Amino acid sequence: SLVVIQLPAEISTYLLGGEQISSIGRGLCVLLGISLEDTQRELEHMVRKILNLRVFEDESGKHWSKSVMDKQYEVLCVSQFTLQCILKGNKPDYHMAMPTEQAECFYNNFLEQLRKAYKPELIKGKGKVGKVLDVTSGPCLYVLFPSSLILTKLEKQQQRKEKTRTKVPSESSRERNAPRNKDDPSASSGAEGDVSSEREP
Repeated sequence: SLVVIQLPAEISTYLLGGEQISSIGRGLCVLLGISLEDTQRELEHMVRKILNLRVFEDESGKHWSKSVMDKQYEVLCVSQFTLQCILKGNKPDYHMAMPTEQAECFYNNFLEQLRKAYKPELIKGKGKVGKVLDVTSGPCLYVLFPSSLILTKLEKQQQRKEKTRTKVPSESSRERNAPRNKDDPSASSGAEGDVSSEREP
């Protein structure tokens, strides 16, 4: 799944007919794009990240110090399949988005896990949303990637490090490190060279 988080001063969600579904004041607006490949593990990863993301200021005004749980703010969730868009030329394609019925179950499970980990009354979100009206408190926008993608990047970094460590030494390096042959006159020390060069009386 792909998650986009906004920090609204206030926000409301509406059906296409104009009926208001829910609204919150200060808190997080979470747009959730559910993928075909999403698992329970990805869901739990996103729940932890959303609730522990430090994007609010503390009592002294220091930024990025407090999470939504620290501040006891509300969280409004919106299922947003368009986040799974892939462009084919200039045409958007959504084949990576989870089908509607499966996505609805996944989304409801997502809300349930958020409510278990936080205060149920502070988690808002249900049904199909046609329109989102929000007033943000600033240009902050956060994107959370699935843990599998993060692990893939870390694995690639580790592979690059290992490849660097096991790099074959150069020819000149091998020559410097090669053991010298005792029978080789050039291998003798300077002192031995002086002795061998002395003339007999």
